[in-house]
Amino acid sequence: MTETRTPAKHSSKRRRAALKSLLGAQLLLIAAMLADLAFPLPLPDARDRGAVVTAADGTPLRAFADTGGIWRYAIEPEHVSPLYVQALLTYEDRWFWRHPGINPVAMLRAAGQWARSGRVVSGGSTLTMQVARILDSRQEARASNQRTPGRKLRQMLRALQLEVHLSKREILSLYLNHAPFGGTVEGVEAASWAYLGKPSSRLSHAEAALLAVLPQSPSRLRPDREPERARVARDKVLARMQQMQVWTPAQVTDARVEPVVARSLQPPRYAPLLAQRLRFEQPDAVRIASTLDLDLQRTLEDRVAAYFSQLPERTSAALLVVDNATLEARAYVGSLAFADAARVGHVDMVKAWRSPGSTLKPFLYGLALDDGLIHSESLLVDAPQAFGDYRPGNFDAAFNGPVGAAQALRLSLNVPAVDLLDRVGPSRFSARLAHAGIRLQWPPGATPNLSMILGGTGARLEDLVGAYAALNRDGVAGRVRYTRDAPRVDRRLLSPGAAWIVREMLEANPRPGSAADTFDPRGRPRVAWKTGTSFGFRDAWALGGTRRYTVGVWVGRPDGTPLPGQYGAITALPLMFEVIDSLPRQRADAAPRPPPASVATLDICWPLGLPPDPEAPQLCRQRREAWTLDGSVPPTFAERDARLWSAGVERFDVDARTGLRLSADCSATHVRESREIARWPALASPWLSSAARAAARLPRLSPDCVADGRDAVQELRIEGLNDRATLAPAPGGAQAVRLSLRALGGDARVRWLLDGRLIGESVGEGAFVHDFEQPGEHTLTALADSGAWSSLGFRLQAGSE
Repeated sequence: MTETRTPAKHSSKRRRAALKSLLGAQLLLIAAMLADLAFPLPLPDARDRGAVVTAADGTPLRAFADTGGIWRYAIEPEHVSPLYVQALLTYEDRWFWRHPGINPVAMLRAAGQWARSGRVVSGGSTLTMQVARILDSRQEARASNQRTPGRKLRQMLRALQLEVHLSKREILSLYLNHAPFGGTVEGVEAASWAYLGKPSSRLSHAEAALLAVLPQSPSRLRPDREPERARVARDKVLARMQQMQVWTPAQVTDARVEPVVARSLQPPRYAPLLAQRLRFEQPDAVRIASTLDLDLQRTLEDRVAAYFSQLPERTSAALLVVDNATLEARAYVGSLAFADAARVGHVDMVKAWRSPGSTLKPFLYGLALDDGLIHSESLLVDAPQAFGDYRPGNFDAAFNGPVGAAQALRLSLNVPAVDLLDRVGPSRFSARLAHAGIRLQWPPGATPNLSMILGGTGARLEDLVGAYAALNRDGVAGRVRYTRDAPRVDRRLLSPGAAWIVREMLEANPRPGSAADTFDPRGRPRVAWKTGTSFGFRDAWALGGTRRYTVGVWVGRPDGTPLPGQYGAITALPLMFEVIDSLPRQRADAAPRPPPASVATLDICWPLGLPPDPEAPQLCRQRREAWTLDGSVPPTFAERDARLWSAGVERFDVDARTGLRLSADCSATHVRESREIARWPALASPWLSSAARAAARLPRLSPDCVADGRDAVQELRIEGLNDRATLAPAPGGAQAVRLSLRALGGDARVRWLLDGRLIGESVGEGAFVHDFEQPGEHTLTALADSGAWSSLGFRLQAGSE
């Protein structure tokens, strides 16, 4: 009997079969998911990718390896040359964009070739499988790469897993960044820079073919060691590209002619300390783009190395070049030699705290201009002075007497600067600098004081450069920027007019060894510059700027050991001008910059510091042309402690017939006539000519007049040496003459000057003992704090043997 199946029974069986298939598929899916969970993808740790710091144009400055010591430059597929992607996919996996991770046709072909020949003829691996192999080998600490069936099966499963979790672009990106290229180099971008010295975005056809085949056998095909093997492998790729009609025969023919030339594998190391600094500041960044100009950086690193080849071996240096418009750094040399332990080359002196010497003086003069205390030719006195217990001297121990503000700044005279700071106020000056970004470092418990203007504090090169840029930025200082995305921090330091006047003061400094610039029709740029030397020759500075750039140079020993004889003008300044001569030039750099509307030119007179008075021409002893700010013409400072003289106008009556001075009480009848003279600061007297002193002297009092107190002049007299004396050393080979001298006539502190140079001090009428050694004509001056002084000349004969 034949069983008759009803439609209902057939339908039930189909449902059960479908249910079983669905259940089986679900079980397979669950198994796959469990396997995926049990064997997760060994994707690279995003926290261990290494990093590269680049110049502004993308050229690597320094590469930082990952924890495995691998050098890798992160790159996105869109930034790699299309020629390389074409060569890679055509030669390795032309079905990459279509297959699910494995290519069954290629696998069957490879298996058949292996079965027939007993060896691997073609791999059959897809690019996804190669990524799987790379990731697994990283996880297994680069285990054996032997092609076993088990390993191949594992790669296939991993490839399927990759395709499920990642997009094709992400898989391609993994290959581009992790493919092995020999040594410790991984990724096409690192390989392109390491072997070819260019980014992977600019590869030629030949270079693209070479880098496409290199990961197949990175050790055997390394172009820096095996150029001929590398060429043969490259040409195989070129042949495939022509065969597949991806590249034209002409393109391939030209590519074959190109030789295989590779550099030795040396990680880049330009601006290493800046790169290290940026890496520390951005620890999670894979690629950090700095603002440096690589060509300029290379040039200046070479110049610095050559410049210091003749200096003491432990000497180091720091150098910073900044674009004034953006405050972006264009060159950064943190030390003389990064790997030199003797020079402590790992210490970044661009950001180190050091004594700034006299480099803060331009900002003090600018603040005094803004305060209306001075104009560019204000009369200042460079003479021994006491400011409480502080008694500053000049770098060379010499004094210049009356000087203009501009000259005092150009010559970096210490006493006028301390005098000016005393009037401005150290705390206020420090606060103004801090507001503009110049942070100062003080010893524990110390506060701003007068010594800060001579280097009695700490400052950093990068802060000083940011402040000096204000002289070419209308008085606006700022924080130096090392990356394009760094925030702009601009702070006003000086008014535009004060900044312009200070720049004019410094620009008048003669360039050392200056000569006509015949090699460049645009001429040398106009440079405003200032040097500085810290106490004990520990730090030598030079800072200067053109319209476009500001340059800062520091020279010294990082450990603070003195370098006697090495100071700003002879050590740092020549290097600064070498740097400026290396900078790009424009014709405008050599042209004068017009003054702002707040600045005017005005004739002023010394000693009053005021414009000439047509009604009183006798008050104008010296006429000078000054830059004034906002119409302010401040007079010469009043003296502090001098009892004898005070700068200003002295008014008195004289007898019209005799010219003798009259007091308020005279017994005889006189024809009174009012007169006035301009008096010089008392401490300037020793440096004045006899004619200038006579013109500022009061006439003698008429005998019939009661004393008016104006003749109560304290006078000094030098005892122990006669004027115009001739001295000779004692017989027997002595070369010096020892004298014991006294300044009689007062009880104040007395400074002794020999030819304007400080040689010692005494108090009141106490003895001053000194050995005079230099033969020739000399002038000896005793100058008291009160302004009283005495001077005499003498001649010292040379000693006989």
